[in-house]
Amino acid sequence: MSEKAAPTTTPDASRRSDRSRRAIYESALALVSETGYAKLTIEAIAARAGVGKQTIYRWWPSKGDVILEAFLDLVQRSAVPPEAGQGASALPDTGDLAADLKLVLRATVDELNEPSYADPARALAAEGILNPQLGARFLEQALAPGLRLYATRLTTARENGEIRAETDVAIATDLLVAPLTYRWLMGTGPLDHTYADALVDQVLGGLRKG
Repeated sequence: MSEKAAPTTTPDASRRSDRSRRAIYESALALVSETGYAKLTIEAIAARAGVGKQTIYRWWPSKGDVILEAFLDLVQRSAVPPEAGQGASALPDTGDLAADLKLVLRATVDELNEPSYADPARALAAEGILNPQLGARFLEQALAPGLRLYATRLTTARENGEIRAETDVAIATDLLVAPLTYRWLMGTGPLDHTYADALVDQVLGGLRKG
């Protein structure tokens, strides 16, 4: 009597690729925090992820592209509440513009103070200056969606008479976001909820004056 052949299964290449991609994301983000962007190499990412470096080169042209995609994935999976985070489809609109903006800026402060978010974001901001193509992608894919949400919320506030009718919402958005980013990048002072609240109060004080 012959033995029954053991059932065979065909490996799922897509599952293998997903596991490898996830391992590469996690390795790239961990290494950029541990070593800094300048010392980060494709070889180090591959070794940490347990894949061949050719696997990485097959999917991404440079380490900057790996970090950007890993960072975008991190943002998408962020634990920040949906009403305040990068993945939200709209900023909160409770009818109290100051309270809504403070909620969002406080959540942003929390993100910027979280090393797992801040380290790759800072690396991409710096590398984007030297690599304009990467910088443009970082702006459009990671930053611009959030800026558009501010513009939409401020446009509604302008239409409702909460701020001056002649307010330029693009400039108003810059007034809210740029000081926060500058303090984060340059370390000119504490980056906390108190600063976020004061920033909102100062900006809205100007936007509401007749």
